Amino acid sequence: MSTISDVARLARVSTSTVSNVLNGRTDKMSHETLGRVQQAVAELDFRPNRTARQLKTGETQLFGLLVPSMGNPSYGLLAREIERVSRECHGYRVIVANTYRDPQQERTFLDDMWSQGVRGVIVISSLADEAHFEEPVARGLVAVSYDSHARRDRAPILDYVSADNVAGASLAVQHLVAQGHRTIAFLTPSGWTFSRAEKREGFITAAKEAGVKGVIIAGSTASHYADEEMAELGQSLAQPLVQHPDKPTAAVAINDMMAIGLMTGLREQGLELPRDMSIIGMDGIPLGAYAAPPLTTIRLPLPDLARTMVDRIMLRLKEPDTVPDEFRFTSTLLERDSVAPPPRPSR
Repeated sequence: MSTISDVARLARVSTSTVSNVLNGRTDKMSHETLGRVQQAVAELDFRPNRTARQLKTGETQLFGLLVPSMGNPSYGLLAREIERVSRECHGYRVIVANTYRDPQQERTFLDDMWSQGVRGVIVISSLADEAHFEEPVARGLVAVSYDSHARRDRAPILDYVSADNVAGASLAVQHLVAQGHRTIAFLTPSGWTFSRAEKREGFITAAKEAGVKGVIIAGSTASHYADEEMAELGQSLAQPLVQHPDKPTAAVAINDMMAIGLMTGLREQGLELPRDMSIIGMDGIPLGAYAAPPLTTIRLPLPDLARTMVDRIMLRLKEPDTVPDEFRFTSTLLERDSVAPPPRPSR
């Protein structure tokens, strides 16, 4: 079995240089040196003894990722991107856990991961209460919150990374208005999160600024936050959308899964899409391209979001005095075939 010394000898570098490569500390390393080490690792099929490293330092090359539910494909896509960046850029692996936006479950997973040597965690929760993070962070855990924001009443203990949800919802409204729609609905679950509140705010503001009527249609589900029930909820909201007294001709759904379910429900109501109703989702999941018709959506900048979250963890693990910060990214409109001008009023 090859050792780190064998790798160093073949690459003509020191063992500390090999260690830096294996641990992702390559910022100040030349491309030529990095390439020699990587080639030597590949030729020797070298696999570092991570168990020995954990026994020595108490840490392991793992990130934690807490998601509401992998039943929502958008979280699976983000998890894949986070795992790719962690592995390719820093040599880390990712442990994923479903928390269902339950603070008690989040805290339990944080403690479990800490006991396994995990020192950096990305949390997708978007809840207002962060009290359960205080003790783990004080202990030394580095945490990044996705789709949430820093509180104004106290200094942040987490990094915050998100898309600009207000601007994203506004972009959807502007696109529908440009097509001629004058009454637009916004479909959302009833459970509150930061991101849902921001999308709702962006929708209402954009509708007012455009001088069109904005209609809010909210639905309840078996679980409070409905992360696994988005398609079913969208399907169930088709009837109240069609029967709404303001007669919307277009709808913006809180995410793509709800939009896809809504399209199924509207067809069951006898509507033809997009002739009778235009639909826009928010996420940009690949599944939307295979909807009927293909779904127009607000696409999240997943590579930028993932890289920023992973890089912030690595930076703060190396430099613990780094002050937590907030980062926000712009989404883009992905036009497909689910939007058309509104139907002409019948005579």
